[in-house]
Amino acid sequence: MDILIHPSYFPSIASFVAIINAKRTTFERCDNYQKQTYRNRAFIYGANGRLSLTVPVVYSQNNRQLYKNIRISDTTNWQDLHWKSIQIAYSSSPFFEFYEDDLKPLFTMKFETLLDFNMACLEVIYDCLQIPFEIKTTEDFEKNPKDKVDYRYLVESRKEKPESFASYVQVFDDKHGFLSNLSILDLICNEGPNALLYLESQNLTP
Repeated sequence: MDILIHPSYFPSIASFVAIINAKRTTFERCDNYQKQTYRNRAFIYGANGRLSLTVPVVYSQNNRQLYKNIRISDTTNWQDLHWKSIQIAYSSSPFFEFYEDDLKPLFTMKFETLLDFNMACLEVIYDCLQIPFEIKTTEDFEKNPKDKVDYRYLVESRKEKPESFASYVQVFDDKHGFLSNLSILDLICNEGPNALLYLESQNLTP
């Protein structure tokens, strides 16, 4: 199965279930950018529950902009804030120390575009999962792709289908219970090498 999907900011577990179970993955880069999606947002498990991390971007609703052209705003220290939030959330998880040195450079390097940053995040996650990072991206936009299963809807944080995945131990689940379909960061920090087997065993809601 070949799939088409968005390269989002530390994608949701649903996105990686689709990626892992696909024969080939093509990443969409030629669509129009939309606000309030997973393109620049990830959800992790913080001490108070579901915590949103949002990459600030330079975007105007007056003019349509292609996703591949969206620039990251450098007016705030968002990278420091995101990294501190991730450290607080997962420093006591079983595998955070194992992946920390791979993740940290993403929050010290400077990236001009959101797409470049998201692809760099994906490359690190692929490495953590020990799967080859074979990059294939779109060259133009197809509303109805003919030869690929379209999973681009997974980027819509407000419109996504509710996904109920098998539970695994999370750092704060004694306080708030199991939270499904968080960022892939949550899974790899809590499950480590077992994360790949977990993803292979899950299915998306039809």
